[in-house]
Amino acid sequence: MKIKNPATGKTIAELVSDSKEEVETKFKVLRQGQVKWAGRSVKERLACIVRFGELVLQNMEELAVILTKETGKPIQQSRNEIKGAQNRIDHLKKNAEKWLAEEVLVDSGATHEKIRYEPLGVIANISAWNFPYNVGYNVFLYALTAGNAVMYKPSEYATLTGKQFEKYLHLAGIPKNVFQCVVGDGSVGQTLLELDCDGYFFTGSYNTGRYIATSIAHKLVPLQLELGGKDPLFVADDVQDVKQAAIDAAEGAFYNNGQSCCAVERIYVAEKIYDEFVDAFTTEVNSYILGDPNNQETFIGPLTREQQMAVLNDQVADAVKKGAILKVGGSPIEEKGNYYLPTVLINCDHSMRVMQDESFGPIIGIQKVASDAEAVTLMQDTEYGLTASVYSSSEIRALDILNKMDTGTVYWNCCDRVSPNVPWSGRRNSGLGSTLSSQGIRAFVQPKSYHLRIS
Repeated sequence: MKIKNPATGKTIAELVSDSKEEVETKFKVLRQGQVKWAGRSVKERLACIVRFGELVLQNMEELAVILTKETGKPIQQSRNEIKGAQNRIDHLKKNAEKWLAEEVLVDSGATHEKIRYEPLGVIANISAWNFPYNVGYNVFLYALTAGNAVMYKPSEYATLTGKQFEKYLHLAGIPKNVFQCVVGDGSVGQTLLELDCDGYFFTGSYNTGRYIATSIAHKLVPLQLELGGKDPLFVADDVQDVKQAAIDAAEGAFYNNGQSCCAVERIYVAEKIYDEFVDAFTTEVNSYILGDPNNQETFIGPLTREQQMAVLNDQVADAVKKGAILKVGGSPIEEKGNYYLPTVLINCDHSMRVMQDESFGPIIGIQKVASDAEAVTLMQDTEYGLTASVYSSSEIRALDILNKMDTGTVYWNCCDRVSPNVPWSGRRNSGLGSTLSSQGIRAFVQPKSYHLRIS
């Protein structure tokens, strides 16, 4: 399997994919190791996770370079991701023992009652390339802390990073028969679906998530899917600072080249401030530095996947044909690498694919609205349900809109944000289940109820 640098198109590494037999052998090893791992205390397991975090931070520069080389993520954003993901470990340090402790519900009378939380067993973590630290940590660190063994399949676009996870987890004290990385493309993922895993946790596209769900339904094991989004942002006419709202919205749309499940993917602006917002927004986007992702100042790097450029071209052509105005960008850069100009389309409407289909790239459509009611209708017009944002000076006004959103997360005067303190979840085509928070760690255990007759 060739690993290519999306900034240059050059092969930077060649790895041998795991065969079906090798994957099956790794699974058997994990099945044996999980029992002993589950027998350790939460405190002992957590100590290994904490040590892993320390090792990652100690080697952050090397790891950031690896992430940038294989995904094209600008180097400063790679550093930001690695440092930011550490908050998952801090969160586990603070909360894991209490979330996994036995709960005594009745401790008087003839029969006592309690709940014990037991690990699922061996889980398959089929992960993503766009934020491998964030989305990976959300699953495998929580699963390991809860006493599970993990079969981790990184995306073929972030395999080198996945192998680094394996290296440092083992150095941190996680036994080799508790965490295994498998290397390969979708065929290796298919092998995982055929194994008798005790849970499946996937981050990726809706189509692949739906395929996984139908493939393993007969197993009746836990399944969580973190899928895509078409996340809306509405700027109301009472927003205190139009320019700042535009800066925030632009960063939410274009950070990591827009290759984020919760990136801002469509913007609605009250007609009273529409022109002012568009001017501020395009000024901000035009200030972004595009180029070598190893440059400290680069904000826009190459797309990780070359095939996504055709999707963006189609969305631009469709929007312009239907009446949108192309304000910024709109095409690839004619040089080596998967570079696409940051693109802003205005005067958009919902007949256009850019306002309906997931873009997952540096492109945004902006639409004028006459009222909050119209904004709500348009924001709800989607098959996805990940996040929604409102910028307004009034919390009451914003909450009135956000309470109507059928999404897992809502934002007031911010966007594109994840915190380990609250659940991360999607609805409808954006996924099933929750990671992070108390719900995130409980996702990796199953309750056992005890009825203890005392007399």
